[in-house]
Amino acid sequence: MEAKGLAEETPRLAKELAILPTKGTVVFPYLIMPLMISDPRYARLIDEALMQGKPIGLFAQKNQEVEAPTSEDIYQLGTAGTIMKMLRFPDGSVRFLVQGLSRVRIKRILSADPYMTAEVDLVEPKSEKSVEVEALVRSVLDLLKRIVQLAPYLPEDLQVSALNTDDPSKLADLIASNLSISLAQKQEILETVEVKERLRKLIQFIGKEVEVLEMSKKIQSQAASEMGKSQREYILREQLKAIQRELGEGDDRTMELDEFRKKIEAAGMPKEALEAAGKELDRLSKMNPSAAEYIVSRTYLDWLVSLPWSKSSEDKLDIKESQRILDEDHYNLERVKERVLEFLAVRKLKSDLKSPILCFVGPPGVGKTSLGRSIARAMGRQFHRISLGGVRDEAEIRGHRRTYIGSLPGRIIQGLRRVGTNNPVFMLDEMDKIGADFRGDPSSALLEVLDPEQNHTFSDHYLDLDFDLSKVLFVGTANILETIPPVLRDRMEMIELPGYTDMEKSAIAKKFLIPRELENHGLKSSQLSFSAASVRKIIHDYTRESGLRNLDREIATICRKVAKKVAIEAKTKVTIIPANLSEYLGPEKFIQEVASKKPLVGVVPGLAWTSVGGEILFVEATKMPGKKSLTLTGHMGEVMKESVQAAMSYIRSTAPRWGISDDAFEHYDIHVHVPAGATPKDGPSAGITMATAIASILTERPVKRALAMTGEVTLRGEVLPIGGIKEKALAAYRAGIKTVLIPKHNVKDLEEVPEEIKKKVKFVPVETMEEVLRLGLDETKTEKTRKAAARRA
Repeated sequence: MEAKGLAEETPRLAKELAILPTKGTVVFPYLIMPLMISDPRYARLIDEALMQGKPIGLFAQKNQEVEAPTSEDIYQLGTAGTIMKMLRFPDGSVRFLVQGLSRVRIKRILSADPYMTAEVDLVEPKSEKSVEVEALVRSVLDLLKRIVQLAPYLPEDLQVSALNTDDPSKLADLIASNLSISLAQKQEILETVEVKERLRKLIQFIGKEVEVLEMSKKIQSQAASEMGKSQREYILREQLKAIQRELGEGDDRTMELDEFRKKIEAAGMPKEALEAAGKELDRLSKMNPSAAEYIVSRTYLDWLVSLPWSKSSEDKLDIKESQRILDEDHYNLERVKERVLEFLAVRKLKSDLKSPILCFVGPPGVGKTSLGRSIARAMGRQFHRISLGGVRDEAEIRGHRRTYIGSLPGRIIQGLRRVGTNNPVFMLDEMDKIGADFRGDPSSALLEVLDPEQNHTFSDHYLDLDFDLSKVLFVGTANILETIPPVLRDRMEMIELPGYTDMEKSAIAKKFLIPRELENHGLKSSQLSFSAASVRKIIHDYTRESGLRNLDREIATICRKVAKKVAIEAKTKVTIIPANLSEYLGPEKFIQEVASKKPLVGVVPGLAWTSVGGEILFVEATKMPGKKSLTLTGHMGEVMKESVQAAMSYIRSTAPRWGISDDAFEHYDIHVHVPAGATPKDGPSAGITMATAIASILTERPVKRALAMTGEVTLRGEVLPIGGIKEKALAAYRAGIKTVLIPKHNVKDLEEVPEEIKKKVKFVPVETMEEVLRLGLDETKTEKTRKAAARRA
């Protein structure tokens, strides 16, 4: 950088000047400075000023981010200058040399288009020759000499130019223009008209800059000294090692490296991992322990030697013993137990069998997670659970690369290190609740983990080595399948766990829940007992669920209240029977209303599947005088709305068959509503329920007592199959339904329905809507309907 030159001549100054705002630069009088602009308006200003030989006003801009500054965006005191040279570039920018003339102050703005022009007043510096001024000049020159030696950005000829400048005002401007101080400080120097005060401020700014530069030099010197000290320590340590080797002794670091070497040999790593560990150990031995990279390398080696590369637990292949353990931990669930025993049987015959990838799907509380622990116990394997609910970062599965500070392997590798074997039972819990965002998609990372053809070479980002996961038994859990990507579902063997029947719940409560809660609350069976009838009443009247969690909570509530009595009076003995159940649990929470509800015209019980099991869904229809419109309410989804429209079209097309007059649709509006309006509902399985409700309101015939139905309807009146038969059957059974109409193609699904339910609920297969209406609608009209018809007649 060259020192900015001083002008020798000052042309006569005009009263009106074109204003050029300058960004990040303050132009001082008598100095020559290079400037650049890219705004077309100011390029025109430069052209006109150069062609006409007119001076311009150079005023610093207050805010550098303002693209089109106004008079309020620039300082009011600036410098008049003349343009000496100009060079235009192909991108439209203009570079030019400007020579400062004198300080000027804006008096008033004359115009703003195409660029600002203003009337200005000349500002003459107030200078005086005195001893104080001479002393200030000498102080400035002394400080300048020091700063030139310290600051690499200041040119050496700046000091020469300053010594040859006799005018104190010009001297102050020259030095201030070259100093690395802020724009506001330079503007402050420019606005200080009195030379004596200007020199004082300049001394203050130079003094502060000298302090900063001296401190910076000291810091650099200390850093160089520390570096030299570290190198000296390294040499001495190497010499010490040589001496210790001669004496047959070893230091801590040598012992640590030897220990790592032994662990690497004992880890049973595959060839690729063994080579990587050896290279990393050689690299570690050459590092300075105080280096930041030393800790990173040491941690990486720690992970390599602590992973169970070849350590496996021995499987229990006694099929009868495994069967006993599974039966001891869980009631029923025969399909799941059978699948685990099949795997053990094949493993007994073929030892190198790849582990299956299982996924348990079912409502909450049916024992999916606890079943994973039982499988591990039955097989004699370690168990590790990973909760995937809410996981959004791919690195949670694959780990972070070692380039990041604090990076670690993913949860898969961490879990293997924790259990210490390479064949544990890995429970991937809540797989249907995995998220995805800008950090990646964890479900995509699981594709390699859960593919038996790929997971023998699973690569974690942190390890950057292949790890064999083919011996791991992965067991996933989910409440619903729809949110699991299809490509991930395809890699797993789905095993559905439907809800429990009342009989199963009673048996589980007697065998598992009650003994566990008695132990948890410090009670003995002699202090608290439950009758079979009281357990059934809790199931019927205080819970309505597919699983067992609420049942467990209600039993725990009773145990707490009894524990309080026992704490007060030790000899207390309580037997829970239906008569005293309300003393502990309060009034009944659920009433079997469906079985006892009187038949109503236009109200049809349907059956729905939800993520927590089956539910009873009432469909209501009513008619009113209007213009044949169809109103749908109850937070229905698009598929359910289309089912209502298809049902309506079928009833209209077959109206004469059901005794519906032709003008019924012309003079009436139909309103179909599904209660619990705040709950979203969707799906086609309520099609025949919708059609039956519309037919009921138009024929004024009620639905038969204790009857429900499910199935999809077409425009031709065919009844199509649907899913979730077992869950819907459980819901019908819990609600007291006696007859359920189901699609004929779903008869095969009744094999999954427990015999207990089939004894209490009659399942009637239907193929057409004609059968549905014949079996579902009562032949006789209700008394209320007959009276209404008589009044209309």
